[in-house]
Amino acid sequence: MPQRRTQIADAAIATLAAHGSRGLTHRAVDQAAGLPPGSTSYYLRTRLALLEATVERLAELDAGEVPDLAGADPAGALADALVRLLTDGRDRLLARYELSLEASRRPELRPALVAGSRRIHDAFAGWLDGLGVSDTAVRADAVQALVEGLLLAEATSTRNPPRTREEIRRSLTVVIGAP
Repeated sequence: MPQRRTQIADAAIATLAAHGSRGLTHRAVDQAAGLPPGSTSYYLRTRLALLEATVERLAELDAGEVPDLAGADPAGALADALVRLLTDGRDRLLARYELSLEASRRPELRPALVAGSRRIHDAFAGWLDGLGVSDTAVRADAVQALVEGLLLAEATSTRNPPRTREEIRRSLTVVIGAP
């Protein structure tokens, strides 16, 4: 992604996290990016183009965040990755939820979101296969569902008090099972 589009997409992620989908406007992104008025609409003429660029940027960022789960404590490594997403990556997480809801009304956004989800699933399946776990496709579905549920519950504060890293690790261990 060219540098200016990356800057705009990063500002769109921050805008979605702070103001939700309704707050995502070209003008708001210009402001968040510190760009002159009209810059975002110059590069991304429509709201759909802005949304698509944001989904593309999220996928790019997510690809660099898949943890190495080949160590002695794979559930611990994945728990660490989830804790990072809930803290340092919180804006991305909230933006992804906003975009997922938007995609329920704008089917043209779905393919990019589905592709990102498929990459995560495939990474889980490969990792589980490497651990010698049986039924890797089914188990990868379960791990992904647990991860997505944990992230949503923690990001939206539907559980009080929040789960600790150790509670997240234990939940993952139950789903992963013993290799």
